[in-house]
Order: sequence, then C-alpha cells, then structure tokens
Amino acid sequence: MSEQADDTGSDDGRTWTAEGWTARVQKNEHDEGWAVTMTRDGDAEPVLTTHWTMGRDKKSPKPLGVYDFRTLLKGARDVLTRHEAQARQSRHRTVSVTDDTGAGVRVDLDIAADEDDPHAVLSAWSDAGEQLGERRVAPNFKLTAAAATKWVTSDYGDA
Repeated sequence: MSEQADDTGSDDGRTWTAEGWTARVQKNEHDEGWAVTMTRDGDAEPVLTTHWTMGRDKKSPKPLGVYDFRTLLKGARDVLTRHEAQARQSRHRTVSVTDDTGAGVRVDLDIAADEDDPHAVLSAWSDAGEQLGERRVAPNFKLTAAAATKWVTSDYGDA
C-alpha cells in the first residue's frame, strides 16, 4: 500500500489526517505511556482510543505512519459498524404468532431513529417471507405475543 496524496502526517509524527479522520498520539492521562485516538472529522469525541507504542528511547512515542493509520482506521470503522448494528438491534423486536388458519406469522416492531417524527412500524411476515401487513404505531408500542395476535387476527387493522 503506498502513501496517498490526501494522507498527511505531522512533522513530529504524532498526527495523521486522511479520509475524514485524524489519528493523534498523545500522553496517556492514566499512566506513563502514550495513547492514540481516532476522531472522525466533525465529531467532538474520538471513536477509538488505544495504547500506543513507545519509541526506541523508551520516553517518546513511536512515530505514526501511513500503515499505522490504516490499521487504526480499520479499527475505528469496525467500532462504528458494531455500534450501529447494536443501535439497530435495540430498536427492533420480533414475536412469532399464528393466524386464524394456524399459519405462522412473524411480527416485527421497528422503532424509527427519528427525533423529529417519533414512531415505530409494525409489520407482519409469512413463513415464506411475504409481507402480510404494515402499520405505523407509537414509538412506545409494547410488542407482546398477545398484542401481535390481536393485530394479526384483526386482519392487520388497529394495533
């Protein structure tokens, strides 16, 4: 991997900026060593903070290079990916019920991540993956087996 034109390191080897991110090596506040932070442009707080290696003199930090930056960038993006997946999972609920004919129905509740228009979407799915119904509900709707059964047996009317 070669150093790209948009990659810029600092003269002292403690800062690297590229692809909308900044890596900064700084004194670790909690011990005698060094730490490196990865901060996305526009964010107030770093996405990733980790221990950084001491240099050969055992006093100053190892200089930050393009390969170090690439490794840190991958780690920071992984942290964001896991955080986003956890956030999606915390806004999703599922229960399985049966309809009037005895067929299985999966009912999902997905809370919208929208502060300006708080709501959730209730949806029903057949075992074959066909959507059977969908309805907008309040974001505090409690999805229980009883509530899902009532909605399914009402032919996807009022929830």
